[in-house]
Amino acid sequence: MRSSISSLSIPRQLSISFSLLVLAFLMPSSLRAKVERFEIESRQRFAEGKEFGETGTYDLLRGKVYFALNPKLRQNRQVVDLELAATDSDGLVRFFADLTILTPSDPTKSSGAVLYDVNNRGNMRSLDFFNDARGGNSLDTPAHAGNGFLMEHGWTVISSGWDGELLAGTSRLKLYPPTLGPDVKGLVRYEFTLGSGKEFGGITRAGHGSFQHDYHHISEATLTKRPHARSPRTLVPRDQWFTEITETTNPLGGDQKHIDLYLRSKGESGQIYELIYMAHSPQIHGTCFTSVRDLIDAVKTGQGEGNPLLLEGEPFLQRAHAFGISQAGRYLREFLYSGFNESETGEKVFDGLVPHVAGGGLGSFNHRFAQPTRFSGQRLNHDYPVDRFPFAYERQKHPFRDTDDSTDGLLEQARATHTLPKIMHTQSSSEYWHRAGSLPHTDPLGTRDARAQRHVRFYTFGGTQHGPASYPPTKGGAAYLKNPADFRPIMRSLLLKLDGWAQGKKMPPSVIPTIKSGSLVHWEQHTVGFPEIPGVRFPTVIHQPNDWFYGDRWESTRSMIELHPPQMRNDYRVLVPKTDSDGNEIGCLQPPEVAVPLGTYASWNLYPDGNPAQPDLVGLSGAFFPFTITQAEREANGDPRPSIAERYASRMDYLNAFEQACEQLVDQGFLLKSEVPVLLEKHNQRYQSFVDKNE
Repeated sequence: MRSSISSLSIPRQLSISFSLLVLAFLMPSSLRAKVERFEIESRQRFAEGKEFGETGTYDLLRGKVYFALNPKLRQNRQVVDLELAATDSDGLVRFFADLTILTPSDPTKSSGAVLYDVNNRGNMRSLDFFNDARGGNSLDTPAHAGNGFLMEHGWTVISSGWDGELLAGTSRLKLYPPTLGPDVKGLVRYEFTLGSGKEFGGITRAGHGSFQHDYHHISEATLTKRPHARSPRTLVPRDQWFTEITETTNPLGGDQKHIDLYLRSKGESGQIYELIYMAHSPQIHGTCFTSVRDLIDAVKTGQGEGNPLLLEGEPFLQRAHAFGISQAGRYLREFLYSGFNESETGEKVFDGLVPHVAGGGLGSFNHRFAQPTRFSGQRLNHDYPVDRFPFAYERQKHPFRDTDDSTDGLLEQARATHTLPKIMHTQSSSEYWHRAGSLPHTDPLGTRDARAQRHVRFYTFGGTQHGPASYPPTKGGAAYLKNPADFRPIMRSLLLKLDGWAQGKKMPPSVIPTIKSGSLVHWEQHTVGFPEIPGVRFPTVIHQPNDWFYGDRWESTRSMIELHPPQMRNDYRVLVPKTDSDGNEIGCLQPPEVAVPLGTYASWNLYPDGNPAQPDLVGLSGAFFPFTITQAEREANGDPRPSIAERYASRMDYLNAFEQACEQLVDQGFLLKSEVPVLLEKHNQRYQSFVDKNE
């Protein structure tokens, strides 16, 4: 659902923007969208009072944040169904969210910057990502501080509930959005899998709720199964299954239902099940965007009763950046695209955005019966409304439309309101295989590179998967070892660079494979240049988004899906990075272990022989194919890749090359000098264990 402001001429935009700004200041403050109050339920020293360098100790605050939203305000009209929400006597819609804050105990030691952690399905990710810390939201031990990176640099870390689909529990941060009544109905679709021989399971992922079905129409619900995403669906007879609803015990209310589906026979491994039924009482989930917008605006302006981030009554945080992984990265792309980086008074909210491993996606965030947890992959959730036009930050023409409004781009709304943030789009090379990662920087049919945008930087980490595998790597149900290459040391440097960029400093240039350079190519093996490694199958499939038809209402306003399942139309065209003779990708920003390799770091993985999901990709996974140790072993195996002994005369030879790769990254601004000795020690140990294990 788009605002019409971006389609106006520039002079007309300026005139309207000025008029709306005047109206915003004349409007009574009670009628503007805002944070009404902060409710801090606990405050304690973080990490048992650990000191973080010159910043000192940190405080951990937990509580709630309460919002009041004016449905008539222009900045809120993009929230689908907000005009249908119940209002209080003052005409405002009220709701709330969970809140967690980590901030220096002494505000004068703050860097002045906020890192908003767009939590992934309710789980904070910034500490385990940047601090190499223990994951989760409990934050109750020194292990949750990890290496202390964010704290030593004075960041205030904030996270709040933005996902209303979550069920309360295990410290998940939850949004409690406004909800419409049972008279508002519509079809919903839930895709899920069951393990071999399993007779029941939840219709959505663990910790997530489902919409209440309409009891009057439950007999009309349908269940189908299919072996692959684009295979024909087979109807499961209605008398062969039933559902069971479990009510939650959340004292705050607002939870959706936990729904299990039971089969009267054993479930089939490798089958994708799909349940479609009539539901009612949808959440007004577009408030996930206004809640974050208004929270960060309050932090920067000092608004909100009980605001805990003030120093002598004034805000001490001037800059705000948002970081989101995968689902949360897609959230940031849609937040930007939908115009929510403009506050209710017309100010820029976030100074920087970091959509990480979001690929080409947006999300199911802001429409009737939204399902925020849904992604879109080659095998699972393939036809949900996630990977859809526009993909790129530049303004592009829709390849399958020929109307006046068929051109669009992710920056259009922010440009129209002069609220463009700095954008650092980062992704693993696996996103090209699993998440249409080429489409944000090519045209939709993969015929040309997109034009570089002044406010955008792209960094593709070659030879990496969606999230680094643990070391030593295991197969974890895949045919090959998972990929352990780690981009997080590079991300730490880039985060500091982003904050500097927001203050007028230079940002390193983008590093991505391109069509022009020949490093971004069609995905077949002979074009990619991937070698014939003994015992390794190259993929015969890839995630390729389709211009799905979800019904006329979706086509015109993107406010509601009417057609379940959707109708297939034309495919967009995706490309992947080309590889060198070792199978390692070129044209990308390589972590040092990929630049000085002990094996091939692939961006894809497959199912093992005999698995009914073949030939599909194992979702979001890469693979690691070790080199042989000696030339004799390589020749005996028929491996075309030079062995370890042929590459490096000794361990010291390897470490010298590794250190040179690190120093090059330091010189380019992609790695902090302090990271080098840590990485050298880690990979010294890995080299030794690798050679000893395989000799």
